[in-house]
Amino acid sequence: MQASSSIGRAAVSKTAGWGFDSLLACHLRQPALIAAYRVMSTKAETSEYQMDGLKWAIVLAILAGGIYANSYYATIEPLYRALAGVVIAGLAFAVALQTEKGAWVWELAKEARVEVRKVVWPTSQETTQTTLIVVAVVIFVALILWALDSGLSWGVAGVIG
Repeated sequence: MQASSSIGRAAVSKTAGWGFDSLLACHLRQPALIAAYRVMSTKAETSEYQMDGLKWAIVLAILAGGIYANSYYATIEPLYRALAGVVIAGLAFAVALQTEKGAWVWELAKEARVEVRKVVWPTSQETTQTTLIVVAVVIFVALILWALDSGLSWGVAGVIG
């Protein structure tokens, strides 16, 4: 039997009447959540991410070497040094992506890209209208503040003399 409102309306919540279980960390007493936590923690301990400390040390060494090389070769054309800096940063980024946190950041970036594609961006007409409204309100508030400031200054000058 499904849950329903007493007056025949549809339920507002997507989870209405179905016993929504929270996935917060304070509910780890539930067996399914304990099992999920164990799976996640064992994945973090797999051989894929065991050498994370060494990988981060390599990233730091690559970046430090790039900074040193940039200062050592200061007489070289800036364009070539900038290109070398981009290559070095790309190499450090590639090594960082092999770590657990790097993989997590990459997944987050991919998910963010998917979400950005879902956004309904305003048209140029909507953007122009909104911008003009904001400018008008800012000018209006500035005039009010100017009038208050002038009035108070005039009043204080009248009292003080």
